[in-house]
Amino acid sequence: MTTMTLNAGPAVAAGDQAKNPAAEQNAVKTNAEIVKTVGQPFSDQAKLRMRNVNVFYGETQAIHDVSLDIGRNEVVAMIGPSGCGKSTFLRCLNRMNDTIEGCRVEGELTLDGEAIYGPKVDVVPLRARVGMVFQKPNPFPKSIYDNVAYGPKIHGIASRRAELDEIVENSLRRAGLWNEVKDRLDKPGTGLSGGQQQRLCIARAIAVSPEVILMDEPCSALDPIATARIEELIDELRENYTIAIVTHSMQQAARVSQRTAYFHLGKLVEVNDTETVFTNPEHELTEAYITGRFG
Repeated sequence: MTTMTLNAGPAVAAGDQAKNPAAEQNAVKTNAEIVKTVGQPFSDQAKLRMRNVNVFYGETQAIHDVSLDIGRNEVVAMIGPSGCGKSTFLRCLNRMNDTIEGCRVEGELTLDGEAIYGPKVDVVPLRARVGMVFQKPNPFPKSIYDNVAYGPKIHGIASRRAELDEIVENSLRRAGLWNEVKDRLDKPGTGLSGGQQQRLCIARAIAVSPEVILMDEPCSALDPIATARIEELIDELRENYTIAIVTHSMQQAARVSQRTAYFHLGKLVEVNDTETVFTNPEHELTEAYITGRFG
């Protein structure tokens, strides 16, 4: 995995920053100054292609004119202060925002050149192609085996027990969980530790052979040891999948991603290779965030 030293700077507590009206007013001013994204938002090997994406919750605009490519077998980390639009943008990529009343998505979003929001697109197979792992582990109230076998069953990928057995074992192996659970596959998935539950959810996501995996702060509820195992897993999964991860941990973004995208108040400020973002950012807002001057 990529390792680097992050720029040090004067740390400012998030709570103190939020209580500073002058800082908030300055943030609004600087947001108006973001004319276009700097860096390298596009890829010659794009798996996901987004152009001029705007997202509204009712009359409130949450995402402003974001254009970004996510390349094949690439990990892109999305960072930025709370409420900056990272998770909202991530959920656009497999239409999870469709479940939110009043949410409207505009712009061009494609997966392998096919429109994600096309009128004839069925979201069920789309979400099989673009899987998602959420902030808190959410195993089904079923056995470990049935958690992983659920997707292949409902998508018609496998029906015979032998086929399901193979998919379950392979998925749990890929998620680095097989050796820990192979003797208790009939036990509830909810009985696993937090880190094991999150790896079970990853196994469940990859059991339907997705092409893209979206991760929304997958380690925020985990301890450092479990977090390290998930990060190792992300690095291994990149060989077979395209991955987009939202994280509040800049250290995690530095460790697991090849490119990092910095969001600020619903706008995409900068996208660059991860080392550049953390050691020599192009935009002053990116530098202010990673050195702790706000966020």
